[in-house]
Amino acid sequence: MPYDDLRGFLSTLEKEGQLLRITDEVLPEPDLAAAANATGRIGEGAPALWFDNVKGFTDARIALNVHGSWANHALALGLPKHTPVKEQVEEFARRWDAFPVAPERREDAPWRENTQEGDDVDLFSVLPLFRLNDGDGGFYLDKAAVVSRDPEDPGHFGKQNVGTYRLQVIGRNRLAIQPVPVHDVAIHLRKAEEKSEDLPIAITLGNDPVMAIVAGMPMGYDQSEYEMAGALRGAPAPIATAPLTGFDVPWGSEVVIEGVIESRKRQIEGPFGEFTGHYSGGRRMPVIRIDRISYRTNPVFESLYLGMPWTECDYLVGPNTCVPLLKQLRAEFPEVQAVNAMYTHGLLAVISTKKRYGGFAKAVAMRAMTTPHGLGYITTVVVVDEDVDPFNLPQVMWAMSSKVNPADDVVIVPNLSVVGLAPAAQPAGIISKMIIDATTPVRPDERGHFSTPTRDLPETKEWAAKIQRLMSEGRA
Repeated sequence: MPYDDLRGFLSTLEKEGQLLRITDEVLPEPDLAAAANATGRIGEGAPALWFDNVKGFTDARIALNVHGSWANHALALGLPKHTPVKEQVEEFARRWDAFPVAPERREDAPWRENTQEGDDVDLFSVLPLFRLNDGDGGFYLDKAAVVSRDPEDPGHFGKQNVGTYRLQVIGRNRLAIQPVPVHDVAIHLRKAEEKSEDLPIAITLGNDPVMAIVAGMPMGYDQSEYEMAGALRGAPAPIATAPLTGFDVPWGSEVVIEGVIESRKRQIEGPFGEFTGHYSGGRRMPVIRIDRISYRTNPVFESLYLGMPWTECDYLVGPNTCVPLLKQLRAEFPEVQAVNAMYTHGLLAVISTKKRYGGFAKAVAMRAMTTPHGLGYITTVVVVDEDVDPFNLPQVMWAMSSKVNPADDVVIVPNLSVVGLAPAAQPAGIISKMIIDATTPVRPDERGHFSTPTRDLPETKEWAAKIQRLMSEGRA
């Protein structure tokens, strides 16, 4: 059965040996973030971390690295924890085809147990806040699902966005938000500010594991994240009505924060250690006024460590970046076989494809750069043949080293858009993008000497499966 809340998923992680309870007293800084940082250096199978003995906090319940390994990611999707990453991506793509699955509205949401309103709102009394990197400009909520509606079409369920955006705590009832221009919340805010109106917003913390995945997923503007969550869960996603805004929010959240992004107000936000492995500088960003907090008794505070890959962020946004790109490309280029865009949130993507004619691979790469995600993120595309597995980096490097003639196969396109957080951008938000065509030329392109390639022996696939089976049986 799919998980309706974070607590149910944490219980499964513990049963599967994928949750580590830290019982010793720890410091909020640097111990919490350092422990989460360390999980990314352990490698495959790293556990989620649970802390409830944090110096200076009473009754703190902190969960870190919840999605921070392929084992945990598989369990979030209801798969066996040893499911290989390529199979997880393939299953993700298969479930995508069930979209849309309408959500199920429920009453008695657990986050209705406690409430703060108006002048009583005090975020510090609800959450055990701590910095994630020592150069951060403050405390951050970085694994929240932020819900907003299109001010020009508020009744359109699909245009109601559920996205993950970094939120800096700048006061007991104030947050700063960084809306990237290509993201839906930035579109909503622009429309509201053009009419000098505040933008109502709901922020949910401690969500079920699939909701955390879809909130970071590059979907179409009018596609509902709740309907995609239902497809990935294999069952309708449970939602509830937020009492102040009337927005649809996850039923099983630990905390629901409601308020507005105040029209045309800006305040310095940052720096913050980002998914790029670099700090972003301080910039003037929109401000959120919190008007109501609803929360479960003794809420679990789930936070996401970001830094130099790999961290939990890379596992969280891996398949949910690969699959939308795959589906969007296949809609126009059915020859596309697979997409690996798991590197730094898709700033680099590797695409395998068949070719119709010479130059076809470069056309696929250019289209990838103009998908909803590609517009703001993809800066480098490597295109390989259909018999090269883009998830097998030795094969990708072989294709690049043996099939690329830099004079003909490397294309630089200047002055394109990219997320402002990309450290190579100059100025922020503008970058040159690169295509590397590592495919075998086909007619009418007859360059090179590729007429006599070696191939795997016909029996190789059968023997690979046999060897893996024997190893799993302990006979190695």
